[in-house]
Amino acid sequence: MSIKLKSTKDVAAQGNNFLIYGQAGAGKTTLAKTLPKCLIISAESGLLSLKDSDVSYVEITSMTDLHEAYTFVKDSDFESVMIDSISEIAEVLLAEQKKTLADGRAAYGEMDVQLSESIRAFRDLPIHVVMTAKLEKQTDEMGRVLYFPSLPGNKTAQKLPYFFDEVLALRVEKDEDGVTQRALLTDGDGLWLAKDRSGKLDQWESCDLGEIISKIGGES
Repeated sequence: MSIKLKSTKDVAAQGNNFLIYGQAGAGKTTLAKTLPKCLIISAESGLLSLKDSDVSYVEITSMTDLHEAYTFVKDSDFESVMIDSISEIAEVLLAEQKKTLADGRAAYGEMDVQLSESIRAFRDLPIHVVMTAKLEKQTDEMGRVLYFPSLPGNKTAQKLPYFFDEVLALRVEKDEDGVTQRALLTDGDGLWLAKDRSGKLDQWESCDLGEIISKIGGES
């Protein structure tokens, strides 16, 4: 094999990939309307918040549905895809494995393998890929409450953030005047898990993924 040297300055992403997590009702699903030509792959019954928007979606209730959705979007002209949520998909997959595997540990192991394969497949599509996740809370030995994406199985949950370039926490807080504010945390603060591999985002960004994609340098 002949070696061909390349330069990192020539590396260009065909699409950005995001993992976005937050509490129920924070508005993760509504972020879809800020994405260019988006298809939602919905595993939850939470699309009412988009009733006044015109966003295409497909519903899935099994891994077979997910594989079919992947084949569909791979050959489509959608510019973005949102999987809402990867936490729910993991639960669906785990339930399927428990029906066929008597050993619970084996079921979790098979779920981990298949889920990891699916995440990689979608992540590597040449479009913008967003996966939402539920929020998990855990108290550490110092009594601090830590926040991170939730998945069944500790092994899978710990691996999840490493699949993505951007891990954003959707925070909903009240300001000094008691007005509710929503923003995306892009850099971990020791309590909330977050990262920005592009290095181009501020610690807090508005809830507009189109603007964030433009800021990173992708087409939106």
